[in-house]
Amino acid sequence: MIKLYEGGAYLRNGRLAEEAPESAQEARKGTMAWKILNSHNASGNMEDLRIKFDALASHDITFVGIIQTARASGLTRFPIPYVLTNCHNSLCAVGGTINEDDHVFGLSAARKYGGIYVPPMQAVIHQYAREMLAGGGKMILGSDSHTRYGALGTMAMGEGGPELVKQLLGRTYDIKMPGVVAVYLTGEVQPGVGPQDVALALIGATFKNGYVKNKVMEFTGPGVHGLSMDFRIGVDVMTTETTCLSSIWETDEKTEEYLRIHGRAEDYAHIAPDACAWYDGVIELDLSSVKPMIALPYHPSCVYTIDEVNADPEGLLREVEERARVSFGDKVKVDLLSKIRDGKIRVDQGIIAGCAGGGFENICDAADILRGRSIGNGAFTLNVYPASMPVFKELVKNGAAADLMTAGAVIKPAFCGPCFGAGDTPANNAFSIRHSTRNFPNREGSKVQEGQISSVALMDARSIAATAANGGVLTPATEYAGTYSRPAYFFDQEIYRNRVLDKSASPEADAELVYGPNIKDWPKMPALTENLLLKVVSEIHDPVTTTDELIPSGETSSYRSNPLKLASFALSRKDPAYVGRAQEVQAVETAREAAEDGDFSAAEGALPEAAAALKRAAEAFVGSSWANTGVGSTIFAVKPGDGSAREQAASCQKVLGGWANVAHEYATKRYRSNLINWGMLPLLIPEGELPFANGDYLFLPGIRSAVLAGESRVQALALRADGTEKEFSLDLGDLTDDEREIIADGCLINYYRTHSV
Repeated sequence: MIKLYEGGAYLRNGRLAEEAPESAQEARKGTMAWKILNSHNASGNMEDLRIKFDALASHDITFVGIIQTARASGLTRFPIPYVLTNCHNSLCAVGGTINEDDHVFGLSAARKYGGIYVPPMQAVIHQYAREMLAGGGKMILGSDSHTRYGALGTMAMGEGGPELVKQLLGRTYDIKMPGVVAVYLTGEVQPGVGPQDVALALIGATFKNGYVKNKVMEFTGPGVHGLSMDFRIGVDVMTTETTCLSSIWETDEKTEEYLRIHGRAEDYAHIAPDACAWYDGVIELDLSSVKPMIALPYHPSCVYTIDEVNADPEGLLREVEERARVSFGDKVKVDLLSKIRDGKIRVDQGIIAGCAGGGFENICDAADILRGRSIGNGAFTLNVYPASMPVFKELVKNGAAADLMTAGAVIKPAFCGPCFGAGDTPANNAFSIRHSTRNFPNREGSKVQEGQISSVALMDARSIAATAANGGVLTPATEYAGTYSRPAYFFDQEIYRNRVLDKSASPEADAELVYGPNIKDWPKMPALTENLLLKVVSEIHDPVTTTDELIPSGETSSYRSNPLKLASFALSRKDPAYVGRAQEVQAVETAREAAEDGDFSAAEGALPEAAAALKRAAEAFVGSSWANTGVGSTIFAVKPGDGSAREQAASCQKVLGGWANVAHEYATKRYRSNLINWGMLPLLIPEGELPFANGDYLFLPGIRSAVLAGESRVQALALRADGTEKEFSLDLGDLTDDEREIIADGCLINYYRTHSV
């Protein structure tokens, strides 16, 4: 079904080849990715890119913090189109007025700085960008990890908020030239196979081996042109789960038609590889071989065909339960085996939603399968969220919405909640199947710390509908014997004209920002000291740690405009003791900074064990003292940062006095970038080496000088709780000169205060 090439390959006149008349170095310029990156690169050097984007996009759990950071750094107006959507906190009721307060702030910011404000329930962030923003040859940066518009010929990337701040201040997105991997599609999909099936097949083949990590996935080959635009979009948005940097697709007359339907024919550009192009890797996928897929809990890469799961339900669900025990210990009991009845798996809930599932074609096909059927009056439920009001309106006009409602489904407005635990949380121990983006532990909204657990599997809308039609018995859509009506889509832009505020061409500089009581400024963050004393306050040995585990999604999203309040939730579902430990260490640094006339007695008394650790360090490194040694916390995780682009996964640690992460590997570039932009050291230690444990102290002598001098390895001393000591070294990885100064200044806000914008 899928072949991964061990080395690179040429594409010659649309066909894969091992040799070509051009050198690989020259043929790299023939890729779509190279050409788009080259046209947006301000450095003049294609090995060290400095990218300026054409547009930005954020939603309501990120735009407040981004705008607050940019304001503190000198923002006067948005220099490029910036879309502020309200699709994440629009249905969260936690915290009273605070979600709507954020929306009002966003509206006032769009008016003042020249933004595009999309009110709640109008569209999820990525659907609006597809409908109104993306176009051939463009680049878009979004503060959401699923910022992917490659099917429209746009290279889009999801990053943490500070990277958008840089664009708002006229700065650049600085990266090394990424590798480019061709996804060479052949064949045609079978009836009943949808975009989520193809996406899961790709994720299953590439996530665990890191084949496309931080690379660009470039979709090409004859199979592309047999796919509808909605199908391409549905595959494209899920490329985030492979850990690739971005994606780009060949464009054709279907792309042109999509843009014409949306009133933007002028945004079409023909994008294709040159007659000769070199790729660093190739994924060859025969679309005709893809079957209905399922990603079992608790990761999108736990991929099987639905037929495989139905053939061995007991064995595979037992494996899920065993994985759960590794993550949850004895906090909860996952009992998926109870879902097997008469040899078949019965699920409790189906969801079709968001930027992945809520597209027009997905929902129409689901309606075809359920037309004249019933989901039953038992425990099984089915909720459907169209991705935008224009899509919703067309589903009402063509009767698909009526068919779904008659079958027993509930139709809800555009909302991202099911993707991150702010809507449709299942019952305890329930099993949900979803055409959404992720199925991480607790991302559906359950709380392990309160004894709750439910589980999510990812599937395509068609197989979810087939399962619903079968009363909740897990069923692939290939068993549906009917036909698909495939109605034409008509886009009504009048909906947006009537509700969306577009001030991109006419900002009102004198307009006042409207602050709710929950919207708080970032607290003061100190600059990096010459030496650091770090206490290890959490130790995580899971193979991968997601951003949801670093800062939970769901109801905590309501507090993302309040850094101190949000920080109180950090690691709460993974290590509930983390916040208290970090605050205990932070109290030492607070007292140290407040010391006057060299009197550090308050700092010494705040946490005597820290004082004892610094004394031990001073014996090994003469000259180390309270005056030149900052005190903070750090965590160790094997591979942190998979998942969301949310900057808060890092900023919450910094707000609590964190100065570093130590890891064997960082799961994504965006999480590592978030650490750097919040002034935290992205430290690396070789796999198998760990000379410290939770509760130990690490001393980093001369760390500030090492960072600013461009050092890649730094010295460290483990001060163990048992009284022993161990010298070792840590890697900083590649850091640009600007990134080193950001870390030294303590965070991006401080950097801009000391460097004129």
